[in-house]
Amino acid sequence: MRILISNDDGIFAEGINTLTKALSELAEVIVVAPDRNRSGASNSLTLDYPLRIREEGKNRISVQGTPTDCVHFALNEWLDARPDIVVAGINHGANLGDDVLYSGTVAAATEGHFLGVPAIAVSLVGDQHFETAAKVIQQVVKQLSQQPLPSNNILNINVPDVPFEQLRPWQVTRLGARHRAENMIKELDPRGKTLYWLGPPGQCQDAGPGTDFYAIEQGAVSITPLQVDLTAHDAMVGVEGWMQNVEIQ
Repeated sequence: MRILISNDDGIFAEGINTLTKALSELAEVIVVAPDRNRSGASNSLTLDYPLRIREEGKNRISVQGTPTDCVHFALNEWLDARPDIVVAGINHGANLGDDVLYSGTVAAATEGHFLGVPAIAVSLVGDQHFETAAKVIQQVVKQLSQQPLPSNNILNINVPDVPFEQLRPWQVTRLGARHRAENMIKELDPRGKTLYWLGPPGQCQDAGPGTDFYAIEQGAVSITPLQVDLTAHDAMVGVEGWMQNVEIQ
C-alpha cells in the first residue's frame, strides 16, 4: 500500500508527524504538506505565483502553498505512481459541522477525491492525544484496504482528545451546525491603525443525537461520509416552478 499524507497545520506539526509514524507501520508513506500553518485555507489554489517546494527528508516535501496545492502537486507532478489513499491530518482541533466548509484538512482530502484517489480527513478535538487519532486511522486504513468504500465519498473523522482505551463505540454521523460566528475583534496597532481579528466560532446549534458534535460529546469517534456534489436536488422542482414566473426581458 502507498499513502499520501497532507495537512493544513504545516509539515512540522505534531499531528502530521504522529500520523506519519503510525501509517509507516502499514505502508509506504509520502508526505507533501504546507511549509507553514495554512488552517482555514479551504479549497483555495495558488494562482498568482508559482509554487516553491523543498525536500525535508526522504519522501517528505514542503510546499509554499495551500493544502489543496500540496495534494494537487503530489498527484499531478511529484509522484510517479498514484497512491492507494490520501489521508489529511491529524488536524490540531475539531472539524465538525460547518467547520468542513473552511477546513484546509478536509480540502486536502477533497482534492485527492477530485483527482480519483480515496480520501480521509482526520482531526483531533484537542491538542494532547494525537496517538489516539493515529491509532484510529491505522484501523480505518486497514479496513479500507480489505473493504473499500464507494468512490464518491470522503470520510471526515473526528477523534475525542482522550486515551485510546477511553473511546466509546464509534459512530457514523451527519454534520451538525453552529450558531453564527461571534463578532469580529477590533484593535489598534502600535501606529494607531485599525486591525480586525475573526471572532470565535459560534456555539453548537444542531448538536443532537446522530450529529458529529453529539458523538464527540459522548466520547465516541465521529465518522461522517461527505460528498462534493452541492446540488440541492430536492429543491430543483421548486426552482423550476419559480422560474415559470420570471419575466425575461
